[in-house]
Amino acid sequence: MKRTTLCYIERDGRWLMLHRTKKKDDGNRGKWIGVGGHIEPGETPEACVLREVREETGLRLTEYRARGVVHFRSNEYEDEDMFLFTATGFDGALRACDEGELAWIDRDAVLALPTWEGDRIFLNLLRAGASGFELTLEYRGESLARAALDGREIPTFGEAQ
Repeated sequence: MKRTTLCYIERDGRWLMLHRTKKKDDGNRGKWIGVGGHIEPGETPEACVLREVREETGLRLTEYRARGVVHFRSNEYEDEDMFLFTATGFDGALRACDEGELAWIDRDAVLALPTWEGDRIFLNLLRAGASGFELTLEYRGESLARAALDGREIPTFGEAQ
């Protein structure tokens, strides 16, 4: 099982987003996501998010916090446990990323970008200030088949709300 981190860095009501366009065999190709990556053997999620943000953006996080854990399950992709972070403090200069284009996007506009359907669930949780949550997202192909928040089923966007 993959273990990863993902961070949404905020500045002036905008999140730093990564449009995944540069890698050929990228399961996230064409989608907009936060920044992060794979947890190395022996590495903590906190150490990973600090390293990955620095590698992908050139920024050094100075104020950040863990927000939740997202369990991705799929019939096509490797299962993944993702540790979700947000950050409001950083220093350094933003630089180009070899995985795609970085852009500061208004938090209210992020949901209109091409993302995974399940990302919309945790992005709304982040926008509402939630933390300490556990979210399970089960995919069939590219479609979200099931979602559960803290062990309770929740509707997916394709279902009646």
